[in-house]
Amino acid sequence: MATTATVPVYQLYGEREQWPTPDMVHCELIADRSKLHDWQIKLHQHHSLLQMLYLRGGDARVGLDGGYHDMSAGQLIVVPQMCVHGFRFAPNAVGHVVTLGYPLANRLAQGIDDAGVLPRAPHIYTVGPDDAAAINMAFETLQDEYLGNRPHRNALIEAMLTTLLVWTGRQRDLKSTEPEVLADRGRRHFNTFNDLIEDHYAEQWSVEQYARTIGITPAHLNNLCRQIVGHSALELIHQRVVLAAKRNLVYTSMTVSVVSHTLGFSDPAYFTRFFKREVGVSPKEFRRQAATLLE
Repeated sequence: MATTATVPVYQLYGEREQWPTPDMVHCELIADRSKLHDWQIKLHQHHSLLQMLYLRGGDARVGLDGGYHDMSAGQLIVVPQMCVHGFRFAPNAVGHVVTLGYPLANRLAQGIDDAGVLPRAPHIYTVGPDDAAAINMAFETLQDEYLGNRPHRNALIEAMLTTLLVWTGRQRDLKSTEPEVLADRGRRHFNTFNDLIEDHYAEQWSVEQYARTIGITPAHLNNLCRQIVGHSALELIHQRVVLAAKRNLVYTSMTVSVVSHTLGFSDPAYFTRFFKREVGVSPKEFRRQAATLLE
């Protein structure tokens, strides 16, 4: 079973030095790095970095927080910070990898006036024929401008990044039950709620505590969550707790009791019941299944 130390945190995969360029963005082709590692990028994490990988041709297998998914040509994956991920590419894989720092990502999101364009969980998108030309152009322009030094380079790079953030944000909106227009204040409350979950999910905060901190009623918070993502506030809290539990079970050697304690459960038996209800198997069985997948 992997320990915490076996899931390294990189700036870029295989590099432990500081950010290698003066930009807050890094662009490369899939083959540039993966062919140096026998087409396998082992499980790792990025701190304060958002990564977009566009598989333009070929095939790949991606590991995301304990789950494994097949990718095919025409798919794009967005990986937020501290998501454990890795890739195994077929030698015919071609495409682009764009990594940007969160200070830049947050500034672009503010310019779009929608913090929701920055995903809080990894997403895999399929680029349809109507969008392929625009997505191809965005990644090709990013690569060309990144390697060049022409006038207004940074402005064009940021314009292409904004294009990709808007496109991926729209794809997530299409999958939600959100009405066409949601009040800006409601969106801000929802984004604040997600930020608070990140800070307090291991403290067993109630929905009432989150709502009180935001300054709204629990009923209003639940309505916002159901409008935007189709889940209740409590379901979103539980999803984050389950994600943390899965990461600890798969990528550390913590006992189930220790995992339970780190997530604010006073009784390991209650944690086991909670996990089984949410996931469908016990923590021990989930760990066993994950170990088989990682062999």
